Amino acid sequence: GHAGEDALLYDTVKAVGMELCPQLGITIPVGKDSLSMKSTWDEVANKQIVKQSVTAPLSLIISAFAPVFDVRKTCTPEIKQCKAGSQLMLIDLGQSKNRLGASALTQVYSQTGDLGPDLDDASLFKAFFNAIQKMLEQDLLLAYHDRSDGGLVTTLCEMAFAGRSGLEFDISALGVDALSILFSEELGAVIQVADSNLSRVESLLSGQGLSEVCHILGKPVSSESIRIFFKKDVIVDESIVDLRRAWSETTWQMQRLRDNPDCAQQEFDLLLNNEKPNLFSKLTYNTDEDIAATYVGGHRPRMAILREEGVNGQVEMAAAFDRAGFQTFDVHMSDILSGRVSLSGFQGIAACGGFSYGDVLGAGEGWAKSILYNPRAYDEFSAFFNRSDSFGLGICNGCQMMSNLYQLIPGAANWPRFVRNQSEQFEARVAMVEVLESKSLFMDGMVGSMMPVVVSHGEGLVEARKAGSQQLLDQRVACLRFVDASGKVSEYYPLNPNGSALGQNGFTNDDGRFTIMMPHPERIFRSVQNSWQAPEWGEYSPWMRIFRNARKWVD
Repeated sequence: GHAGEDALLYDTVKAVGMELCPQLGITIPVGKDSLSMKSTWDEVANKQIVKQSVTAPLSLIISAFAPVFDVRKTCTPEIKQCKAGSQLMLIDLGQSKNRLGASALTQVYSQTGDLGPDLDDASLFKAFFNAIQKMLEQDLLLAYHDRSDGGLVTTLCEMAFAGRSGLEFDISALGVDALSILFSEELGAVIQVADSNLSRVESLLSGQGLSEVCHILGKPVSSESIRIFFKKDVIVDESIVDLRRAWSETTWQMQRLRDNPDCAQQEFDLLLNNEKPNLFSKLTYNTDEDIAATYVGGHRPRMAILREEGVNGQVEMAAAFDRAGFQTFDVHMSDILSGRVSLSGFQGIAACGGFSYGDVLGAGEGWAKSILYNPRAYDEFSAFFNRSDSFGLGICNGCQMMSNLYQLIPGAANWPRFVRNQSEQFEARVAMVEVLESKSLFMDGMVGSMMPVVVSHGEGLVEARKAGSQQLLDQRVACLRFVDASGKVSEYYPLNPNGSALGQNGFTNDDGRFTIMMPHPERIFRSVQNSWQAPEWGEYSPWMRIFRNARKWVD
């Protein structure tokens, strides 16, 4: 309904769909424009009704997809510490045009600019893509980051922040104006390459016809600062800590208004500490020690993967127990309530996590009440828990559910409740945990180990029913706790995402047959599933051990 907008949209789709896509040899199946997003209303001004309206800026959102043949061939922006030395290289698909139109820099000055970045040469783009794929296949890249969202200075800052690494680089060869070099959002990427691989990378880029657009920028340094040179002058020399604080200040200001202000302050203050590594692996066992191998080819105990409305972690849970030598079955609560399935036919149950009942407040408690107040379900679970050969694992919503069945589970009288996180927000993070001494069959041989784990919950704050946190520790009921980068117990947000006292987030019953925890080990039982992994891990992450321990216990 706005003059010229339909024509602009037509030109955009034509440029992408009829000109660029054929040159790249791809199709884009889905697009959505914003032309329909308009709001109108009446306002009274000087006793007269004035028509007002706001129309969304013309935009086109494009969705496409492609196969990934090996998910392990990935590269993150995190600067790696390379003892033999490394270099940072810019692959400049903008070919030194450094156009500033629509950049973050122009917006800071309430401008738009007249000329924005563009994809001028489809063949150059294809060559770039092919070169990066070959580098990934040959493991030549230490780090990679795109330039087109914020410009070169944003790219390099994010790489430095991720790797807690200082940087020194020279932009003199990239143009005549430092601001446009640093802030133009042209296509391109910065890659980190080990000195020992530099000649191979340069040869590969040359073979793809990219030599003219490749520039060595500089290198990581041990000092915790970012220094930028231009025409022999130092134009930026700033501490990483100061830059990260400035970078995060807007987020912090919003967070302290929206969330728990104490948690927001703790997270912001954590930026003052540039200590590394935040994630680490300290194990008391071998991750690829296959303690269940002798059982896999023979008897496979029946395992019920229990879920409720909205639960979404059942596939990962089934996969983990299947790898450990179990025969897994998808069991929905409706199967038990209707009598279609009986728990008497299973040796173990795993109550899964992930948005049961839409993750409304107390969702796990609601799940528990569907058992406690249904005679058939009550009898099924009560009989299962009181068998001497049964065992169970509750994760996230399943943890909250099983904690509310404490009266049915022998030796679980001191289990706590789980309530809303101290941050007042859903927390989806990677956190460090330590395995504590307990009788949990799942944690056998793991005491003292520290490793990362996925957390994804809104109600993980431990609230005592009968026993306090210290008592749970003394009684060896607590089996997991959050720790900081030095391995000490943490109550500090976000290292402790839910705020539980003494960092506790996993518990077991008196004989160790039933264990509940808020973290999600089933999501990361393979090393490749982890966003961070230690070099010494093999096919399996440290968390595969808990599933293998269950299979060992059954035998």
